This record gives sequence, C-alpha cells and structure tokens, in this order.
Amino acid sequence: MTDVSAHDPVAAPSSETRDDIGRLVAVTWHASGVIPVNRNNRWLVAVDGSDCSLRAVAMAARLAALGHEGEVDIVHVQPWLVKEAAETELARRGWAATARARQRLDAASVRWRLHVVMGEAASQIVALAETPGLAGINGIVIGSRGQSMAKSLMLGSVADKVAHQAKVPVMIVR
Repeated sequence: MTDVSAHDPVAAPSSETRDDIGRLVAVTWHASGVIPVNRNNRWLVAVDGSDCSLRAVAMAARLAALGHEGEVDIVHVQPWLVKEAAETELARRGWAATARARQRLDAASVRWRLHVVMGEAASQIVALAETPGLAGINGIVIGSRGQSMAKSLMLGSVADKVAHQAKVPVMIVR
C-alpha cells in the first residue's frame, strides 16, 4: 500500500472551531469552494483510514450518485490532543487519514466536505450529524470491522454505538 498522504500537502481549511481554552477542536474543508447544500441527497460517512471505512466511502459515493447533485460529508475523529499538539497535528492527521477517501470521491465526481474533529468517535459522529449545517442528511454510512459478537459486546464498536445513538438512519457497511 502506498502512502498517498506523503505527496498530499494539507490544504488550508475552510473553517476552524476552538473550545473555551482556545484549543483547536475541529477543522473543515470543502472540496472546491463552497458546496451548495443539497438537502435531498446528502450523506455523512465516517472515515478512519481503514479499508473497511473505504468500503463505506464507496457506498456513500454510490448513494450520492443515485440522486441529482449528491454530496458526501466525510467525518474523521481524532482522540483528544493537548492544545499544542492540536495546533500542529489535528488537521495533518485528519487530512492524511482521509486521503484515499477524498481521492475516491473525486474520481467518482462526488462533491465532498471534510470534517476533522476531536473526541470520542461515536458521540462526535452523531453530534456532527445533528448540527444545523448537516440538517436534512439522508443518513450516516459507517464501516464495520466485523468483530465477533462477544468482542463487540465487550468492547462496543463505534458502528454499533452510532447506530444506537443517531436520530438519522445508519447504514453499516461490512
């Protein structure tokens, strides 16, 4: 596997969000300029850089392609970073982890927006799906790593947590 992020410099983000101590907690990029919101065909896909999440991206691209001017919002969640590390690492890590996903959406001519946030993965994915900026999304597409039932019950998977917490439909892709 080649590291596409090594040749993919981090683009300037479209927006940043900071917490009450001034720590960078979220960064958003648009594929090319501002994307008009299509409330009829918009999907949120969770990406962690794994092959499983790339299958979810492929499904989200197919769903977006079914309707007119479909769009995909990509979300990548990083664990909490200290203030100094967040400044230098949050955007870089998120951009690198989503490189293949963004390339696939570009190749499919699907408009995208990338959201990189910090926190616990399931709760951040659900929280993003409920923000006013994503109001009216069709649903969340997320990959499942295919854990055994026992392991999933003991650890709890991000996909399972999202499916139980989300107020919008969730499609789990294996």
